[in-house]
Amino acid sequence: MGLIPSGGGRFEVCLDEIPVFEKSKLGRHAQPGEVLTLLRAARGA
Repeated sequence: MGLIPSGGGRFEVCLDEIPVFEKSKLGRHAQPGEVLTLLRAARGA
């Protein structure tokens, strides 16, 4: 996992190139702790 610069207000989080959170699709920012919860779920923890 790493940071990839972007523009246009995009915020996307991927794990092994699989999208976990995409602001552009949800139309909102992540809630506190949401991304961490999604990452843990995606890796089966």
